[in-house]
Amino acid sequence: MKPHLILTSTVLIALIMVNFNSFFQEKMEYNKLTPEEENVILHKGTEAPFMGEYTDNNAQGYYVCKQCDTPLYRSNDKFESHCGWPSFDDEIDGAVTRKTDADGRRTEIICTNCGGHLGHVFEGENYTDKNIRHCVNSISLKFIPKPDEDTTGRAIFASGCFWGTEYYMQKADGVISTTVGYIGGHVENPTYKQVCSDTTGHAEAVEVIFDPKVISYEEITKLFFETHDPTQVDGQGPDIGSQYRSEIFYLNENQRNTGEKLKGILVEKGLKVATKITQATEFYPAEEYHQDYYQHKGSLPYCHRYIKRF
Repeated sequence: MKPHLILTSTVLIALIMVNFNSFFQEKMEYNKLTPEEENVILHKGTEAPFMGEYTDNNAQGYYVCKQCDTPLYRSNDKFESHCGWPSFDDEIDGAVTRKTDADGRRTEIICTNCGGHLGHVFEGENYTDKNIRHCVNSISLKFIPKPDEDTTGRAIFASGCFWGTEYYMQKADGVISTTVGYIGGHVENPTYKQVCSDTTGHAEAVEVIFDPKVISYEEITKLFFETHDPTQVDGQGPDIGSQYRSEIFYLNENQRNTGEKLKGILVEKGLKVATKITQATEFYPAEEYHQDYYQHKGSLPYCHRYIKRF
């Protein structure tokens, strides 16, 4: 059982965000800004309306802080307000901090991680059902487009705590992005607390988007088998429970066949492989503070390690 599971989700988020901020302030070198970017991000200026790069951008993806690359907004939360600046009715959990302006008239929004100025937030305008508008300077943002599904591959694996699984997947050449989340259960949109109760049927898992011209699904699956103990049933190292099980969630028959082949090779080598191979159901991304956990923490996984098996 993870020692942090006894904490409430609110306390856990607070503690992790404090640790994230401390780590980035001490370790991270921020991106170099142009004089125009400094005027807005550092000196709280405002770019001219209807002139920003992302005012009319409707592409799918997400928006990160121009200064520190921290994810701030998803494209699905962007809407057209005709105000002259990009507008969002929601932010990524914990990514944006609100501060009252010195004159007390408006509420400023800044990047929680680096303190860079983003714009202002307004409520009660009835633009969307959420009734909130983050009015953000384009110059404070950088847009990361969603990978083209026609030229990328997708894979989903569960092998214990998803922090450790993601750590090793991120290190592989050809991996474009990773997302930790939950899959294989019977509850819609489960929370971390629900999954940790071991009552929803979900596994902690990682969705991997990769470039098949650089790395194949078979190579990624080999990495999956080589970075955890596939013989342990309903657990991984000290983490015990079905949510920590070893499982391949295949998206097509080729992936299923690849998983079965590699599992068979390990069985022939004498391993009692407990890994399940299951058709993928809906994958639910985990809360934002779980994403890229070891990148932010700057340490190594406690229950995963690499062992060559093929």
